Amino acid sequence: MTYAEQDSPSATGPDAAPERATARRDWAWTRLETPIGPLLLAATRTGLVQVAFHADERTARRALTRLEQFFGGPPLSGIPHLATAATELSAYFAGRLRTFTVPLDWSLSSGFSARVLQVLATDVPYGGVVGYQDLADRVGEPGAARAVGAAMGSNPLPVVVPCHRVVASDGGIGGFGGGLETKRLLLALEGVLPAPLF
Repeated sequence: MTYAEQDSPSATGPDAAPERATARRDWAWTRLETPIGPLLLAATRTGLVQVAFHADERTARRALTRLEQFFGGPPLSGIPHLATAATELSAYFAGRLRTFTVPLDWSLSSGFSARVLQVLATDVPYGGVVGYQDLADRVGEPGAARAVGAAMGSNPLPVVVPCHRVVASDGGIGGFGGGLETKRLLLALEGVLPAPLF
């Protein structure tokens, strides 16, 4: 099973088990404190490769073990794309950034999931939402609304690739690998939902 084929909500977090990459690749990571809790960010020389929610010590350790296996070795002390991602995410959470420019490394996603996530990244702007069915239509797979849900659960780059903007057709906010409260906070930050009172 590839990283992208995992359809559980934990696929974006520490329980995701990517296959090993074919050759050793340079990568680095950092933890970023945010209003939705600590995020683990990992990047390669190609771009940002993973954002993991709820990155406490235990969660981070498991995620890093899997990334080390996938990339064939330990992390470096830093990679430029990692600093860019941290700066942009900090600006996003401060309300100063609406469009991410950090390059993305799609290594942890493939097939249908990668297609859906790439369309999501380019076609659904800040402050907008899209339904599962509409997203399936946009990738030319009108019968694949449930598979779109699985693709959202396997998103290795949440927030930057905005799976929080995918909502249910009945007007509900739908599921979310980072937890529904996190999804509500992200949608409130973007003005889609009212800000929490407390």
